[in-house]
Amino acid sequence: MTKKYFGTDGIRGRVGEQPITADFFLKLGWAAGRVFASEGHGFVLVGKDTRISGYMFESALEAGLTAAGVDTRLLGPMPTPGIAYLTRTLRAQAGIVISASHNPYYDNGVKFFSVQGTKLPDDIEQKIERYIDAPMTTVDSSKLGKAKRLVDAAGRYIEFCKASVPTRLDFSGMRIIIDCAHGATYHIAPHVFSEVGAEVVTIGAEPDGLNINDECGATKPEKLAATVLAYRADFGIALDGDGDRLIMIDHKGEIVDGDELIYIIAKARLDRGLMTGPVVGTLMTNLGMEHGLKKLGLSLLRANVGDRYVMEMLTEHSGILGGENSGHIICLDKTTTGDGIIAALQVMAEMQDSGKSLHELKSGMQKYPQILVNVKTNKKMNLDQDEIIQKTVKAIEKKLGDSGRVLLRASGTEPLIRVMVEGQQGDVVKNYAHQIADDVKKVMGA
Repeated sequence: MTKKYFGTDGIRGRVGEQPITADFFLKLGWAAGRVFASEGHGFVLVGKDTRISGYMFESALEAGLTAAGVDTRLLGPMPTPGIAYLTRTLRAQAGIVISASHNPYYDNGVKFFSVQGTKLPDDIEQKIERYIDAPMTTVDSSKLGKAKRLVDAAGRYIEFCKASVPTRLDFSGMRIIIDCAHGATYHIAPHVFSEVGAEVVTIGAEPDGLNINDECGATKPEKLAATVLAYRADFGIALDGDGDRLIMIDHKGEIVDGDELIYIIAKARLDRGLMTGPVVGTLMTNLGMEHGLKKLGLSLLRANVGDRYVMEMLTEHSGILGGENSGHIICLDKTTTGDGIIAALQVMAEMQDSGKSLHELKSGMQKYPQILVNVKTNKKMNLDQDEIIQKTVKAIEKKLGDSGRVLLRASGTEPLIRVMVEGQQGDVVKNYAHQIADDVKKVMGA
């Protein structure tokens, strides 16, 4: 059954435009409340990132849940993986995250976690959608839900993150820069890394509701790279607005992306006899990572883009490690969802155990040049059946042979067609990517 509102990562869009409106979130809260109430009695956690519209949507969700007779625990600003953790450990019926992740402040969205700390199953999302389109009612006043703040949420999550690395490790010799993207980790990440012993310099930790992800964080790590060099730090950690992405910067100011970080963690697990199952990447995962893992004797499986699909494939193949080059990294031996802070701690642990720098650790795999061109679109296209585009794609694939790839896909979270070309020669790859993107633009214009 096709879903009307839920996408690959919840519901997301521009604030004030359907469905990202106060009245929709009121109805969504009520619809979710009706479904959760039918599954059994309990409470629902509601957390958010730092964008200004979060206050409005928090109130709307709370009102809807209350009208459905469901109790609410309000967490305030909390990283998405922190809400997943608290949903599981507090045995809440569900966790709701108000966030648009790496998007600008004028976007917002919502995603749900089950009591297991994982994304909601499709059938539950479909039940919620059916209630969204039904008339809203209110339970008897004696059965209305109650709401209260959970004041120790941040402290609980900080301790959980610290416990993901052995206490025997001493990080006191490390100087690190942390960029919190003015997002939900601003009051958490600095404490985690300083409390495990590192010397911490923090940037991007002054949210004002409008500056989340603004020229900072995992999607814009250039400022972090400059700060790492200026402070002569050992490395930098860039998180995104809701804390589920990680990009790192080595001591030379070079970006270390999600593929390289997954490779580092996989090799560390393998060296200690802790690696089980395949590594799961996506259609966007660099060929260099696949070849690097193969040299270690590890296989890579490719899921569709989106951490939901990575998680599904990990579960299906009994894997413990997967993620995306954008920085979503899932360590199932440590937690239940992508977590930027926990992934960074795993990399730090390997640096400490091996005595190697981040720059040295990433050199185990060599990335192929990969060019991504985003084409804005306001309509749906069947890219696989367009003759003009497919003719160009097939011609380029023939020229690349086994040493490259072409991938076209529609973004699941933004109005974009993503054109990716990968190969051994950067200039050639760049020309091919723009050639395909130009064809996409022409077809869209037609």
